[in-house]
Amino acid sequence: MAAAEPKPPARADAARLLARGCWSAFWDYETPKVIVVKNRRLGVVYRAVQLLILLYFVWYVFIVQKSYQDSETGPESSVITKVKGITFSEHKVWDVEEYVKPPEGGSVFSIITRIEVTPAQTLGTCPESMRVSNATCDSDKDCVAGQLDMLGNGLRTGRCVPYYQGSAKTCEVSGWCPVEDGASVSQFLGKMAPNFTILIKNSIHYPKFQFSKGNIEHRKDGYLKRCTFDEVSDLYCPIFKLGFIVEQAGENFTELAHTGGVIGVIINWDCDLDLSASKCNPKYSFRRLDPKHVPASSGYNFRFAKYYKINGSTTRTLIKAYGIRIDVIVHGQAGKFSLIPTIINLATALTSIGVGSFLCDWILLTFMNKNKVYSHKKFDKVCTPRRSPGSWPVTLALVLGQAPPPPHPCSADPGQAGQALAAPPPWLCPTSAPSEQMVDPPEQTAEPELSTSEPSRQDSTLTDPRGLAQL
Repeated sequence: MAAAEPKPPARADAARLLARGCWSAFWDYETPKVIVVKNRRLGVVYRAVQLLILLYFVWYVFIVQKSYQDSETGPESSVITKVKGITFSEHKVWDVEEYVKPPEGGSVFSIITRIEVTPAQTLGTCPESMRVSNATCDSDKDCVAGQLDMLGNGLRTGRCVPYYQGSAKTCEVSGWCPVEDGASVSQFLGKMAPNFTILIKNSIHYPKFQFSKGNIEHRKDGYLKRCTFDEVSDLYCPIFKLGFIVEQAGENFTELAHTGGVIGVIINWDCDLDLSASKCNPKYSFRRLDPKHVPASSGYNFRFAKYYKINGSTTRTLIKAYGIRIDVIVHGQAGKFSLIPTIINLATALTSIGVGSFLCDWILLTFMNKNKVYSHKKFDKVCTPRRSPGSWPVTLALVLGQAPPPPHPCSADPGQAGQALAAPPPWLCPTSAPSEQMVDPPEQTAEPELSTSEPSRQDSTLTDPRGLAQL
């Protein structure tokens, strides 16, 4: 009678064995094995990667970025400005009270350089501006009474009347008359404007470091009354000429005065507080902030009116002002040595050096000619003998190398276990070589062999805790 064929294990048993194997592998411990590979090219790559990482952290991280410091950005800041100067136009002389808006002396202010004046406006009826859409007409039928255009100058009366000049006609409106386009007069104030002086008083404070400083030198000899800013000789005299600011921003003053524009005065306080306070100095830069190459949004202008009464009726003068707006912007960063960021960046640098080992291991196990030999030498499995749950002190002592372990196989097969018990103890390992060395012989040698500091047979003996401890 023929022997019955063994049945394949059931799916439940296979799943149980797989789960048991995964659970057992979860508790495995992995430790690096030191192997010295005598390969000059691989060694050059390894040291080059280490050198690049070291230079990056020493030069860029610690010297350029100063990552050993605790830093604070965005200081608390106050800005006070004051403009002085006098100019004239075709009809009058202008002083500071008239051409500086607003007069409070804040971080944003405007200096008027050209105006378009519509004098003696009163409440009444007059032709609408031709710039308003649907304002032109041929007869009263083209004008709707009571219509209000948000971009117009008043409420339409329903009449079509002649325009201020020429033969054209527009719809009549009720509002401030005459409208701006009909009777405006242009005046240029920019002849003396380049010589206007602007005092920019700035104080900053870094609350984290309790550090404060200002941009004015404390002197009692009337220094501020006779000085102007110079980056080398008068850094702490923040009195700038308007022409100097426009020139430093790379603009033409005459063109800018006619169309208007926005100029930014940027004050940067970058302070290394590990040094003395005298090394913390402001740095000024100037640039135009509005897009001058975009006609729809370039330039700067605004309107305001002056009201008065003539014969008891309210009258006003409408002024459309073009000017140079100055925005004073303050920013900066302060840093001071701190132990915590220093330790963090040092730990990061030391950890990053290990990238060289990872890269060389990948080259070694992927592209080298004897990659399978290297892989065999690099990865070993060591299984500890199993004990009953109550004998954990003995097992711990065996793992620490304090007692000779009994011969016990790694396999869980009882048949193999019996054979292993009959075999001689496998834990006799040499103690003279802490690492293995592999020499990559010259390419011209036929059949190169791996040279190690111990016999190749002894790789199979690293299967017990005592031998592992001796390594």
